[in-house]
Order: sequence, then structure tokens, then C-alpha cells
Amino acid sequence: MVSGFMATPNPHDDRVHSEEFLHTLMRRQLKLSIACAAAFLVVLLGLPLANYFAPALMATRVFGFTLTWLILGVLFFPAVWAISWIFIRRSIWLEEDEVRAVKSETEAR
Repeated sequence: MVSGFMATPNPHDDRVHSEEFLHTLMRRQLKLSIACAAAFLVVLLGLPLANYFAPALMATRVFGFTLTWLILGVLFFPAVWAISWIFIRRSIWLEEDEVRAVKSETEAR
């Protein structure tokens, strides 16, 4: 406070809300989204492809289920949950990393 009034922030010093900051963050999050979508597609399309190309293997009994039903009924949901969890954790880390980078750049000036 200066003379009873709050100093107005200089908009050029607020890099966290700048277009450059948002563009960089969005680009990094897009790469993360594409990677997670690719992982999901591998999980989603991998089972039918495995059934088509290796039917004998997928018919193998594991814990009383065929391997196909074990993957589809038991392992599919945890795999999707893990992809989602990784996406959320990594997205939060990307945001925090961008803020750290801006703050360290600002402090270096």
C-alpha cells in the first residue's frame, strides 16, 4: 500500500495470465491429451485385435475366465481409470510447472 491506496498491478508483469503462458500450457496439455487418447485406443482396440489375431491365446482360461473376459470384465475398467488418473495428475503438474517457470523467470529479472 502506498499512501493508503493499493498499487495497481502492471499488466505486463502478470505473465501467469498472459496469452503466451496460456498458449504454452494448452500446447503441453494437448500433447498429454493425445498421448492419453492413444493409450485408451490401444486398450479399446487391442482386445478385438487380440481376439482376431490370437484366438487360441485369448481362449486360454485364467482364474476360471477366458483371457478375453478377464481383460474385458476385470482389467478394462482399472486400465481406463489408470489412464484417467495419470492424465489428471500430469495435467496438474503441467500447470504447476508452467507457474514455477514464470515465477523463476520473473524473479531472475
